[in-house]
Amino acid sequence: MKVVVAIDSLKGSLTSMEAGYAIKQGVLAANPDAEVIVKPLADGGEGTTDSLIEGLGGERIDVTVTGPLGKPVDAYYGYLEESNTAILEMASAAGIILVSDAEKDPMAATTYGVGEIIKDAVEKGCRKFIIGIGGSATNDGGLGMLKALGYEFLDENGKDVGEGAQALSKVASIKTENVYSKLSECHFQIACDVNNPLCGTNGATYIYGPQKGVTEDMKEPLDQAMANYAKVTSDTLGNDYKESAGAGAAGGMGFAFLSYLGAELTPGIELILNAVGLENELKDADIVVTGEGRLDHQTAMGKAPVGVAKLAKKYDATVVAFAGSVTKDANACNEAGIDAFFPIVRGVTTLEEAMKSENAKANMAATVEQVFRLFK
Repeated sequence: MKVVVAIDSLKGSLTSMEAGYAIKQGVLAANPDAEVIVKPLADGGEGTTDSLIEGLGGERIDVTVTGPLGKPVDAYYGYLEESNTAILEMASAAGIILVSDAEKDPMAATTYGVGEIIKDAVEKGCRKFIIGIGGSATNDGGLGMLKALGYEFLDENGKDVGEGAQALSKVASIKTENVYSKLSECHFQIACDVNNPLCGTNGATYIYGPQKGVTEDMKEPLDQAMANYAKVTSDTLGNDYKESAGAGAAGGMGFAFLSYLGAELTPGIELILNAVGLENELKDADIVVTGEGRLDHQTAMGKAPVGVAKLAKKYDATVVAFAGSVTKDANACNEAGIDAFFPIVRGVTTLEEAMKSENAKANMAATVEQVFRLFK
């Protein structure tokens, strides 16, 4: 029997790989002869870097970069030396979690630090990038990131436009002479789960701006400023991604990656499943195990476990899911390809006790063992 395990983290309790190895322990307790393959799982959002560093044997690289409000912040990325790949989340350098509610300032917030991380990784030898762009504090169209990589954005007087969304309306010309030369050797894959264009009432500013501090009276001027930035970009580079799906992601970071770095925007779960090589292991799998902290109807709407299930069904494997808890509407997961799911909590307990790592591991292993006794 071949069992492939790809389970998302149980946030605050177990990492993806810790949960995976607990499952492996349970499977082998029921069937010592089983072949069990454990793969990391994430959806391209928070925790993706940590999951892939641990699951793919990468190295964590700590760097100090420019934060969203211009102050230094401690960030990090994952380095996979064998494939010259860097894995990072833009939120590490420009995330909304780095800014208090009182400090939110979309006019000033910059993505400059993201460019600094990319440059550091390129210098280390990385030529492939997997980047999650969720959770940003910025609405600068990626201008800050591009400046860190050598692009120059000038106003009508030939002066630097500055940082943040306030700079977008000032962009009159773009100089590319000093762009970091090694960028042309790099391939960028961006985890993006939204389809918003850059501008308009469904664009970056109108839809995502308010959570970053954009007020109602700021929306239209900022949207027009973003359109100006897009026009000058198109005139300079000879491309036009303003209306492309995902261009409006992360305050316009999607647009910057598409227009300036030739990136691919891919749904997060699809990108991660490809990165960990899951499909190859599923081709001869008998049973596939997945799950997450809580299974509910939202899981069925395209979250990581359902991505695993859909891929497993391509090869007619049985799919079983385990979770810290399940809700009454979780049966939607059955319709999405998960054949059966099980909560791992085995008795009355407090949430705090259930989430302790040692308890969660023991509960996971014990529950999995009992389920897999049915497959003997």
